[in-house]
Amino acid sequence: MSRQTLSRLNPPQRRTRSRVIPLEKVPSKRLWWVFFILCTGLVGLIGRMAWLQLVQTGDLESRARQLQTQKSQPLGQRRPIVDRNGRLVAMDEKRFRLWAHPRYFNFPGDELSHVRPADDVAKTLAPVLAVPADRLKAQLAGRQSGIKLKEGIDQETAASIRALGISGLDLEAYPQRIYPQGSLFANVVGFLNDERVPQAGLEQSRDGELLRYEQPRSLRMGADGTPLPDDLAPGVFFGDDLRLQLTLDSGLQELTVKALDAQVKKWKAKKGAAIVMDVTNGELLVLASTPTYDPNRFWSFSPGRFREWSVQDLYEPGSTFKPINLALALQEGVIQPADRVHDVGRLQIGGWPINNHDKRANGLIDFATVLQVSSNVGMVQAMRHLNDHLYWSWMKRLGIDRKPDTDLPGAVAGQLKTKEQFTTQPIEPATTAFGQGFSLTPLKLAQLHAVLANGGRLVSPHITRGFRSGHALAPAASPSGQQLLKPEVTRTVMSWMESVVDKGSGKGVKTPGYRIGGKTGTAQKALNGIYLPGAKICSFVAVLPVEKPRYVVLIVVDEPQGANAYGSTVAVPVAKQVIDGLLVVEKIPPSKPAELNKAAKS
Repeated sequence: MSRQTLSRLNPPQRRTRSRVIPLEKVPSKRLWWVFFILCTGLVGLIGRMAWLQLVQTGDLESRARQLQTQKSQPLGQRRPIVDRNGRLVAMDEKRFRLWAHPRYFNFPGDELSHVRPADDVAKTLAPVLAVPADRLKAQLAGRQSGIKLKEGIDQETAASIRALGISGLDLEAYPQRIYPQGSLFANVVGFLNDERVPQAGLEQSRDGELLRYEQPRSLRMGADGTPLPDDLAPGVFFGDDLRLQLTLDSGLQELTVKALDAQVKKWKAKKGAAIVMDVTNGELLVLASTPTYDPNRFWSFSPGRFREWSVQDLYEPGSTFKPINLALALQEGVIQPADRVHDVGRLQIGGWPINNHDKRANGLIDFATVLQVSSNVGMVQAMRHLNDHLYWSWMKRLGIDRKPDTDLPGAVAGQLKTKEQFTTQPIEPATTAFGQGFSLTPLKLAQLHAVLANGGRLVSPHITRGFRSGHALAPAASPSGQQLLKPEVTRTVMSWMESVVDKGSGKGVKTPGYRIGGKTGTAQKALNGIYLPGAKICSFVAVLPVEKPRYVVLIVVDEPQGANAYGSTVAVPVAKQVIDGLLVVEKIPPSKPAELNKAAKS
C-alpha cells in the first residue's frame, strides 16, 4: 500500500488549544456609572418605602380596611307579637329578591371570560323558582344588568339558588311581615303595607316599640372569613329578642269568631262583635269582630274592614244598660233591694210615649222581674227617684263621654247629652233609664259590666302585657281600678242578673252546675239622632260565675234581619258557645257540683 493511500486512510491528528482571553482593566468611569445607578435605585426604593410608610399610610390603611371589613345595614326588622300563651300572632321572616345581570352570567367550571347565554340560566333557574323557563327568558331579554326576576323568595329557595353557583345572580335580603293566624287577630294587630308602613291596629299604635334595636355592623374579617376580635364596635353582636305579648287567647278567639260569623250570616246581619274580659284586671281574652280580613293579603279587602268596630263604633246599648242603672239607684239609696214598681205598660213623659217592647203591662213587680221581662216602664219608674242632676253626674263619673283608658288602638269616647238637656228635658233621663238617648262602644259597655262583677271597681280594659325577652311569658296584671260602687250594691244586681238566666230571656246560656248572670238587649238603631225604621242591634252580656265573678262576655250583632231577631235569639246562642269554651279553657270549677253530676248522669 502506498504512502499516499495510508495518509488518506489515517489523516494526521491536529492538536487543539484553548483560547486565552487576555484580561483588560475596566475603566473606572464605567464602575462609577454602575455604582451610581445602583445607588440611585436604592435611594429610590428607600424613598418609595418612606412615601408609603409616612405619607400614604392613612390612605393605604383605609383601603385595606375596606377590603378586610364586612359592612351590613339594618334591615328594619320588627319584634314578634304573641298571644297570652306564646303562640305567634305576627312575625318577621327573611325574604329575598333575585336580581340578574346577564353580562356576568357564568357557570361553575366555565372560563372566567366566558359569558353564558340567558337561555342557559333560564333553564337552570326555572325548576328552582317554579317559574316557566319561557317567562324567565322574556324577563332576561333586552337588558344586560339590574333585572328583578322575583321577590318573596323564602330562605330554602334562596339557599338552592346559591348552591347553583351561577355568577351574575344577586340575592337581596329583606324582612317580610307574616301573620300566622291569618284573619284571627287582624282587627286588633293590623298590618304593614308593601313599603312596611303600618296601616292599622297595634302595628300602627305601637310602631316605635315594635321596631327591633338594630345598628350598622362593621366587622374586620380574616382571609378565611373569620371575624377578627380587634376594633369591634360596642354592642355589635347584641341580639334583640323582645316580643310583645297579648292578653288574648288564640283558641278562645278562634272559637268565638266561628260562632259569631255563623250567626251573622244566619241572620244576614251587617256585622258582629264579641268581647271576653277578666273583670279583676281588665285583660281581654277575646276581642273579635266580623266581617274581617286577612292581613297577609290586605290588598284584597275593602279598607272599611281594617277597623275594630267594637272599639271605634258607637251604639245605644238598650236593655243591657238596665243593670247599671239599677246599681246607680241602689248606690244612692233611692231604691231598696226589696222595693217594687208598678208597670202599667205605657207612660207619657214630656209628651213622648214610652212602651214596653211587648206593649204589655206587668203590674206590681220587683227589680229582678224588671230585668227578666226587660220592662222599660219599670225602669223609668225606678230611675224617677234619682235626681236628674245626680243621674247626669253619675253618667259622667262612669266615663260615658270619655275615651276609655286602654291600650286598644282607635278607642273613642261615647256621646252624652249636655247637663242642661238632660236636666231640663224630662224625656232624656227617661230614655236613659232603659239604655237609649246616649251612645257608647261595646268595649265601654263591657267595662261597665265589669264594675258590677268585680265589686264596684272601674278597671282599664287592655290587650297587651308588655314586652318580654325570649320565650318568657309575662304574668297577668294584678287587680286594680277605682272604686265606684259599694260591693253590696253590685252583689244585689248580680243576683238579679242571675235570675234573668234562670227565669228570663237569658235562659239560652244556662249551664248545669254553673251560676251565670246576664241581660239581653234589643235596641233601636239610630243614625245622626234619628231612629232607623226596622233597624236594631241585638246584644247579650253575661257574667260568670256569679258567686265569685271573674269574666264578662259581651255579644253584639248589628242589624240582624227577621221579625224574630232579638237579643235572646241572635246574641244568646253565640254567648252560649263562648261561655262553654271559656269554662274549659280557663278550667272554671262548677258552682254547684251536685247539679253538674246530676246533669251528666241524665
